[in-house]
Amino acid sequence: MAHDHHETEHRHGHGHRHGHGHGHGTDIDWNELGPLLESQAELFTPVYERAMAWLGQEVTEPGLIVDAGSGPGVVSCLFAEAFPGARVVAVDATAPLLERARDRAARQGVADRFDTLAGELPEVLDELEYPADLLWASRSLHHLGDQRAALAAFAERLAPGGTLALLEGGLPSRFLPRDIGIGRPGLQARLDALEEEWFARMRADLPGSVAETEDWPALLTAAGLKHTRTRTFLLDLPAPTPDRARAYVAAHLSRLREGIGEELDADDRATLDRLLDPSDPASVHVRPDVFVLGAYTVHTAVRRG
Repeated sequence: MAHDHHETEHRHGHGHRHGHGHGHGTDIDWNELGPLLESQAELFTPVYERAMAWLGQEVTEPGLIVDAGSGPGVVSCLFAEAFPGARVVAVDATAPLLERARDRAARQGVADRFDTLAGELPEVLDELEYPADLLWASRSLHHLGDQRAALAAFAERLAPGGTLALLEGGLPSRFLPRDIGIGRPGLQARLDALEEEWFARMRADLPGSVAETEDWPALLTAAGLKHTRTRTFLLDLPAPTPDRARAYVAAHLSRLREGIGEELDADDRATLDRLLDPSDPASVHVRPDVFVLGAYTVHTAVRRG
């Protein structure tokens, strides 16, 4: 499982989201991350749009779409645009992020079909006025201690024939060649290993944490759902990368430096510092070989009619 996507890329609901590499602890202030969360989600729009087109083959005319762990609502608003007959409810534990979601919905002209719901997953879903035809949870489930119980709660909030869609897993993103001309080759692979350790600590520290084999189709089936499907979507922004993607890479590596940088050996730490120094010609701010390549996996299943 890859966790750079457990990071700020998105969302919440889990008291919200979580991230990565945010200090040796695992507490994250998602409200302060609002602008970054928005810009990153906008960068990943091609992934979400392709996922929604795929979901649209199964969920033809949803009446209610719930974005469980919506953060600032970028994806929620994309759902409103992709399914013009649906009402969308953005659910998150962080009220200021939901304010951003409502503002975005108004700017995009979908406010008349857009609601928000503040509270912790999965309990807050009990406040929905009626069951969901599509419940989308993007990297929010892994912020909940008992993922199996949370999936069962998600499934209970589906209408008969409704679809639960989880974005979990995928592959670690890549931003640079294996050999970047400074330091020891393979830096990103070593950062990935430290992120995995960070993620394990984050999971273990959650209230009621239960270790679970991350076989999402099996867990969806255990929640009483059927017709499991899995599809992976690529984000491929080759070099020379656009400014927004370059900013994402710099922000991502900066958060890793803050969170797990001291766990790197001295040489890797020095290399990472050079990559983050705007005055260094080897930095990600200016070097021509920066790219973004990531794989994001969506698992779906349907509630029995």
